[in-house]
Amino acid sequence: MISYDNLWNVMREKGISQYALIKDYHVSPAQITRLKRNESVSTHTIDMFCKILDCSVGDIMEYIREEE
Repeated sequence: MISYDNLWNVMREKGISQYALIKDYHVSPAQITRLKRNESVSTHTIDMFCKILDCSVGDIMEYIREEE
């Protein structure tokens, strides 16, 4: 499973709110919801967040092995 829990920490550190993502960076609220639910998003979305937050992919997402 891919977890985006680190994304929210990076946003807090950079002082960027969800409201700012929507209003200033034109991020779709649906994309934010998908990230909150750890659902699939496109690489374009990940790229966009890395540019906005000036960070690397590993800073905002991580792979968590699920028990089988």
